[in-house]
Amino acid sequence: MATMESLIGLVNRIQRACTVLGDHGGEGMSLWEALPSVAVVGGQSSGKSSVLESVVGRDFLPRGSGIVTRRPLVLQLHKTEGNQPEYAEFLHAPKKRFTDFASVRKEIADETDRITGKTKQISNFPIHLSIYSRNVVNLTLIDLPGLTKVAVEGQPESIVEDIEHMVRSYVEKPNCIILAISPANQDIATSDAIKLAREVDPTGERTFGVVTKLDLMDKGTNALDVLEGRAYRLQHPWVGIVNRSQADINKNVDMIAARRKEQEYFESSPEYGHLAHKMGSEYLAKLLSQHLETVIRQRIPSIIALINKTIDELNAELDRIGRPIGVDGGAQLYTILEMCRAFDRIFKEHLDGGRPGGDRIYGVFDNQLPAAFKKLPLDRHLSQHNVRKVIAEADGYQPHLIAPEQGYRRLIDGSLGYFKGPAEASVDAVHFVLKELVRKSIAETQELKRFPSLQSDIANAANEALERFRDESRKSVLRLVDMESTYLTVEFFRKLQLEPEKNSNPSGPNMDRYSDNHLRRIGSNVTAYIGMVCDTLKNSIPKAVVYCQVREAKRSLLNHFYAQIGRREKEQLGKMLDEDPSLMEKRETIAKRLELYKSARDEIDSVAWK
Repeated sequence: MATMESLIGLVNRIQRACTVLGDHGGEGMSLWEALPSVAVVGGQSSGKSSVLESVVGRDFLPRGSGIVTRRPLVLQLHKTEGNQPEYAEFLHAPKKRFTDFASVRKEIADETDRITGKTKQISNFPIHLSIYSRNVVNLTLIDLPGLTKVAVEGQPESIVEDIEHMVRSYVEKPNCIILAISPANQDIATSDAIKLAREVDPTGERTFGVVTKLDLMDKGTNALDVLEGRAYRLQHPWVGIVNRSQADINKNVDMIAARRKEQEYFESSPEYGHLAHKMGSEYLAKLLSQHLETVIRQRIPSIIALINKTIDELNAELDRIGRPIGVDGGAQLYTILEMCRAFDRIFKEHLDGGRPGGDRIYGVFDNQLPAAFKKLPLDRHLSQHNVRKVIAEADGYQPHLIAPEQGYRRLIDGSLGYFKGPAEASVDAVHFVLKELVRKSIAETQELKRFPSLQSDIANAANEALERFRDESRKSVLRLVDMESTYLTVEFFRKLQLEPEKNSNPSGPNMDRYSDNHLRRIGSNVTAYIGMVCDTLKNSIPKAVVYCQVREAKRSLLNHFYAQIGRREKEQLGKMLDEDPSLMEKRETIAKRLELYKSARDEIDSVAWK
């Protein structure tokens, strides 16, 4: 079976590691809170500090009047073997060992002032102190500010409630053992520590009662009713303590000598002699250590369950933000390609309908392009006045003989020229949609969130590819319009019926060369032909845009990027995988917590059941 020291010492180490990693709060119960510890509770001047110093065997706590303990002191005692010298370490100064315990007292005071200032304010931000000594038992004690009933000068009116709230935040936890300190020269019924312990632990299961200052009671009185459990019964025995006198403190009497003097007092006392084997600070430390081991063993199943649950949560969180990547070039290239494939998959889902956005491209073809065609100024271009002007200019000095063919061609060319604007606008509109889908796809690719540099590289590469696709698409749609101008559909004009002009005299003089009816007929014929071409372009322009832009975006959006990264060196690949510093810090913290919890589980398993 594991020794008491090995199990409690392990808990101490785990709690210290939890503190270093900041794993002592948050939602739910943390591992720190799940591991039992002892909270020292008492009113001001109840002798709390003397009890702690007696347990440690060292004079190390600040002294004075009023509120001396203004921040919680988490005191972890580590029993050492052999002749290793005693020393202390603070969590806020981990690389500094204190062998002079007067310096420990000063450091506690200075660290308290650092947070609260040189006032009588309090802070719930704890000081963590570890003491390594062969004269202690493995134990975690939390010294809390003394309970008070009134505020003194320099303190806020809320100080009474503030201290009680702070103390409650510790003792209400189900894994907290309460060490309730009460002075013997005070009625136990009015003890602040017992009153609070009764409220948070009504069964007394977690409470140990300590009576101090037994040697200062009025002559003829004693505390046997309390120590023997008649005045107030607890499930655990009461322990009496005789603190060092002020004279001993002033003379710097050695704490080990004070322990012997305390034991001699009980053994020689007529009132307490029969209880001497269960009195004193040394007995109290062993009693707490034994009970702490028992509680730890009882809690092991729930502690292991909490650890396993937290390990699962931490692994899930690591999977969500991404595991650490390899440092070799091959692993980095593989990671980059995986990120690109994840992005490409989401981008295609947007285009193919699995995600919203691709429907906007159809909206360009079904709404924007036809609407733009309807707004073309064809009525003005084919007005009777402009038809007369264009045909006259086409004929030059010699009028046409039969039909104004050159005039027709000029009118058609001019009309078709207007279609280039909507065609290019369609290309630009689809380009805008594709760029927006690239942006959304990058934002929706969870794997990419950890790599801001790679996000930027992929976005730039995708947008450069879209620019190339747009240029090719623009050439294609303009080519379609030019093709309609280059070769007219002759059959259309051959089918037109030539109707004789009414009210005209072909052989008579005509200053404008054409009658109004004939000009209107020419305009009508050109309008009909342009309408036929418009219907053709409504179908062919979308085909060209999809072929050149959408199809290519689905097929080869990052092909050029793949070729580039395949030729890059390891250092360049590493820069692409330069993560967001806050995310790297978060992963490192999670990884450390995960390592802590796994190590804690393995160590508790190996030690607890030997």
